[in-house]
Amino acid sequence: MRLRLHIMIYLALLITFVACNAPPVPLDDIVVEKTFVPEKCERTVKSGDFVRYHYNGMFPDGKKFDSSYDRGSTYNVYVGKKQLIAGMDKALVGMCVNQRSVVKIPPALAYGKNGYGDVIPPDAILHFDVLLLDIWNPEDKVQSQTYYKPETCSRTVQVSDFIRYHYNGTLLDGTLFDSSHNRMRTYDTYVGIGWLIAGMDQGLLGMCVGEKRIITLPPFLGYGENGDGSDIPGQASLVFDVVLLDLHNPKDTISVEQQVIPETCTRKSQEGDFMRYHYNGSLLDGTFFDSSYSRNRTYDTYIGKGYVIAGMDMGLLGVCIGERRRVVIPPHLGYGEEGTGTKIPGSAVLVFDVHVIDFHNPSDTVQVTSSYKPDSCSLLSKKGDFVKCHYNASLLDGTPIGSTHSFGKTYDVVLGAGQMVQGMEVGLKDMCVGEKRVLVIPPHLGYGERGVGEVPGSAVLVFDVEMISLEEGLPDGYMFIWDSDVSPNLFTEMDKNKDNNVEPSEFSDYILRQVNEGKGRLAPGFDAHRIIENMFTNQDRNGDGKITAEEFKLKADESAAHDEL
Repeated sequence: MRLRLHIMIYLALLITFVACNAPPVPLDDIVVEKTFVPEKCERTVKSGDFVRYHYNGMFPDGKKFDSSYDRGSTYNVYVGKKQLIAGMDKALVGMCVNQRSVVKIPPALAYGKNGYGDVIPPDAILHFDVLLLDIWNPEDKVQSQTYYKPETCSRTVQVSDFIRYHYNGTLLDGTLFDSSHNRMRTYDTYVGIGWLIAGMDQGLLGMCVGEKRIITLPPFLGYGENGDGSDIPGQASLVFDVVLLDLHNPKDTISVEQQVIPETCTRKSQEGDFMRYHYNGSLLDGTFFDSSYSRNRTYDTYIGKGYVIAGMDMGLLGVCIGERRRVVIPPHLGYGEEGTGTKIPGSAVLVFDVHVIDFHNPSDTVQVTSSYKPDSCSLLSKKGDFVKCHYNASLLDGTPIGSTHSFGKTYDVVLGAGQMVQGMEVGLKDMCVGEKRVLVIPPHLGYGERGVGEVPGSAVLVFDVEMISLEEGLPDGYMFIWDSDVSPNLFTEMDKNKDNNVEPSEFSDYILRQVNEGKGRLAPGFDAHRIIENMFTNQDRNGDGKITAEEFKLKADESAAHDEL
């Protein structure tokens, strides 16, 4: 029994020894061991496809006989067209891009009994460590996959359009070969007229501004057999991840979208008008570049005269005060191919959201509209009259700038005395007590280019005025007149102390007494003491602070002059 056990153990050891040292059993077919399979496999190799792959070729003992890595280039070949050994033709079918497999090929499906020169001996089993990098087929077309599209898309890319876009360019295995993002500058080009590789010319058509899409090109629609000579190898499929930022056509003119139109519009802007407006400026993709609001100041300019870019000159014509509109300006009517060098890139379409605050024309006069006139309106205001008014003042867009009601007192002024802006002078003339008017005053008759206080420069003013009282003024050029016959003993009456000199106090007392007794009148609306002082100075010819009879008489004799006395 013990002898039988020893014999069994001996036989088992003998079998094990023979098995471990036996030559490899010949393969009947290829063996494919997948060492890495990508998570996504959108396409697998089919017979007739063209592939690019890297490989290391080895014998079963691990000895390397060939490698594409050593040559520094992929192996590029059609599959299923007998351009490969039969085993490799078979092994590549069904592989994904970025899949890695170890392929074991028997001699019958490799180089058979003859081998291959001095490199591969007869009846050799071959092992290939394969990494697939690219697949395409001569029947392929451009593939476009949109993964983001804006909700509104009013226009898409057409042949001959000029576009600005960003992109990342990769090979089919994900290797980055170029990126406009890295250069921090968009790629700007015409589409469909041969400025781009054929596949991009096709793949960009139909895109909206803001759209993002993946464009995949076979090499015959890309850089072909030779590649680009640097980062793109020959026969490489290309993948572009594109975001479209801008789109226009050289035939484009401006487009205008009216967003808010006021209910009443008595006047529309014309060439030569001066306009004040607010705006937000952005690129077509929404990138902000400027705003008058951020400066807290309107943009003030003439329109239609070349003071602004051509597209804005066009877009601001025909607007109403208070209107809001969006003006889209192609680059040839904006800042052209060069841009501004800072926030506006070359060949950029511009979008301006505009709010028109006011406009006027240098030829404008004061607009006077009587909103109420009493039945009895015979005494009309004129130059020299002293008037008292109430008013509410605003800018043309309705922004309030002042009101006498809030001050709790009337606005008191002498017409024609330069005490107010010229437009008010015009608007208050020929007005009667109790009348109400609306005055629209252009800035050249208001506060001009600089403005004042709450009134900005070049602002049109609106005054809602009511005349409360009117005191008739004196004839033009007079500050005092007699309402009765002048005394022939005027000098003697003034000279109270009878020293043959009229002192300032004597002069002032006498004039004021005449006014109080209704015998004379001082110009209303002025400082009475200042008027009397000036009258005294006019009579005091030698400036010694007193008036003599000789001086007084000389003045009285000057009949051609405006002699207040």
